[in-house]
Amino acid sequence: MNRLACAALLLLAGPLLAAPAALLLLEAEGFSDLGGWDLDQQSMDQMGSPYLLAHGLGVPVRDAVTSVDCGGVAKYRVWVRTRDWVAPWQAPGAPGRFQVLIGGQPLSTTFGTEGAAWHWQDGGLVTLVGRETLALHDLTGFEGRCDAVLLARDPAFRPPHDGPELATLRRLWRGEPARPADGGSYDLVVVGGGIAGTCAALAAARQGLQVALIQDRPVLGGNGSSEVRVWPEGKTRQRPYQRVGDIVEELLTPKAPGDGNARGGSIYGDGRKLDLVRAEPRIRLLLEQHVNAVEVRGGRIRAVVAVDVRSGRRTRYAGALFADCTGDGTVGFLAGADYTISREGLMGASNLWNTLDTSDLSQVLKCECKDREALSLAVQEGQTAAPFPRCPWALDLSDKPFPGRRGANGQPPAKPTELGGWFWESGFDKDMITDLELIRDNNFRAMYGAWDTLKNIDGLYPNHRLGWAAFIAGKRESRRLLGDVLLTGSDFRSGRKWPDGCFPCSWHIDLHTPHPAYAKGFEGTEFISTFTHGAGYTYQGIYWAPYRALYSRNVANLFMAGRDISVDKEALGPVRVMRTGGMMGEAVGKAAWIARRHGCNPRGVYQQHLPLLLELLGQPGALRRSALAGELELPPGALVPPIVPPGLDPRKLPGIVIDDLDAALQGNWGDTGNLTGFVGDGYRYSSDPAAAARFAFRVPADGIYEIRIAWLPHENRAKTALVSVEGAAEPCRVRVNQTQAPSGPQGFGTLGRCRFQAAQPAAVVFTVAGAGGNVHIDAVQVLAVP
Repeated sequence: MNRLACAALLLLAGPLLAAPAALLLLEAEGFSDLGGWDLDQQSMDQMGSPYLLAHGLGVPVRDAVTSVDCGGVAKYRVWVRTRDWVAPWQAPGAPGRFQVLIGGQPLSTTFGTEGAAWHWQDGGLVTLVGRETLALHDLTGFEGRCDAVLLARDPAFRPPHDGPELATLRRLWRGEPARPADGGSYDLVVVGGGIAGTCAALAAARQGLQVALIQDRPVLGGNGSSEVRVWPEGKTRQRPYQRVGDIVEELLTPKAPGDGNARGGSIYGDGRKLDLVRAEPRIRLLLEQHVNAVEVRGGRIRAVVAVDVRSGRRTRYAGALFADCTGDGTVGFLAGADYTISREGLMGASNLWNTLDTSDLSQVLKCECKDREALSLAVQEGQTAAPFPRCPWALDLSDKPFPGRRGANGQPPAKPTELGGWFWESGFDKDMITDLELIRDNNFRAMYGAWDTLKNIDGLYPNHRLGWAAFIAGKRESRRLLGDVLLTGSDFRSGRKWPDGCFPCSWHIDLHTPHPAYAKGFEGTEFISTFTHGAGYTYQGIYWAPYRALYSRNVANLFMAGRDISVDKEALGPVRVMRTGGMMGEAVGKAAWIARRHGCNPRGVYQQHLPLLLELLGQPGALRRSALAGELELPPGALVPPIVPPGLDPRKLPGIVIDDLDAALQGNWGDTGNLTGFVGDGYRYSSDPAAAARFAFRVPADGIYEIRIAWLPHENRAKTALVSVEGAAEPCRVRVNQTQAPSGPQGFGTLGRCRFQAAQPAAVVFTVAGAGGNVHIDAVQVLAVP
């Protein structure tokens, strides 16, 4: 059917007509009650629309319900746009099965059972009488998906498959005007409400700018939200600009013992972020608005157009300046900005997950399961067994190792709480934009395959079940927009200094690749990653990266912040963590004020007003301007956090001193805290059982050396931290109680004396597993014994 025929037919349709409508189109995201189904917009530009996902972790979710009114009595053919999500791998079982109920009665067709691509599945004929209820009834809890339901009076009618004809059908049915609605004009339009974009909006608004913050999800925080649950990392408030990071620290929840990746949703502070943004009168917050069009004239962005992910309505937001904080470089790409993207060997995306013990009522009461009420009742009645069905459509791991399985790489079985970490990652050879649904679904197949194996093959964890899993993918790498400076990994290693250094980097050159121990047999569908560490992937101290990487080199009024800034593949490793991205946002917000106040482009801020930008970086983030030309003042009741005093200079300590910034880290390590007396620029700590830290060194001459380690004691510290010395003549393994203060000078405690050979590689290694608390790392000191 061509577009004109489609339009002609739709002109006769409409639920408000007295006669039965020719077509009734029900977009799933517009159902009046979504029930237990989740709204997924991640791939709407590829498949044409947001859709509903039955993300029940193996437990069928509550029905999504709406009503349909044909205006009389009529017979319709039912079409449902869906797909069999495991069909791309020719996997058996069609796990995403669901029914469509009309008037409480199921159609004879079971949907989600055919087709690797999104398509219209024929549901047969049904007679409607006036207004009827229509429901999506999930049968499995295993990721069924529905885009729309279409009812056609003409039994021979075939809906357009995709592309412009389908888009036309949607627009005409909604009665959408040809031009988008006017959403106003702003000093700065920020697209992307992750940590970077939210900090950019806050910083700009406090400088007196009128700001629009556009986010396509219902919460702020991106990867650091309760939807994805990656704990934000990166050191804030570093010398010489110790106010850079003030807004980041306001926005983010302080890390408590046990906090980290894939924990309970409340610790990620969704409400805190929303409250902070809504408290700023100059920010217009626009949630569930997806930007997919950009207006450009004369090399400048004039406006962006966003689609409401629930209603489909389009709105135009004009601005003088724009900030692309999407992670994917979406605004820059649509505006024609120069960009780069890796074509192979990409870092993948993760969908973190966790488990819960149904025999522990406290865990059940805190669970985020779709069937929480039924589960709580069952547990209170003593029904704690949690069987799990076989999953023939998942990755077959029955005879394969994976982290957490008995004997994987010689490891004992992990605790269930140690599954689902950052290293469950897919998409190393896929396009993170066009293939995202496929990447996310491979993560699902890995998770379900692992849990099926543990429960049904290995017979473990009879009372455990899957508690939560992210259906929003946590990306690491995508497009990177090019600025006047392309920051490289070599810049980090060489310590290259920039006159416009404006945000501090502290994370190592952290690049992910498929883990070779788990890749055999899964070429192209690898699901476990490893990371770069050791020599060549560290750099000395805090690295201040240049402002010139934060604006486009060819779109005159475009900033960027987050992982889409102007870096090469290696430099992406240090800059992509979220606290670092938030500090980029702070710099962008302050630079945007300079650009508006002085009538220049982002490039002009560097060329003409760099001293002013550096001055603003030294100002507390809590200061506000009452107007664009106003002075910075502290509002009544606002607090300026104290500056943490500098630590001991490792260069002034005797012997070989390796600071925590130079350690090779594995797993998750926190780097924020208010303890004093540390070495260097701070310290790190971890309770992640998969974490370890390696302090490498080489002694200058053969001989005996005393090995000391520095830590700051606290009641939540490890009682039995395992510290090993590698490369010595004799093995050395010591258990350290870090709740007690070190007994040696300058905050160091001794591990003992070891003999080393000159220039031979050696290291002190901290292991977190079994430590009985937070392992604290600060510095290692190696002293020659006379």
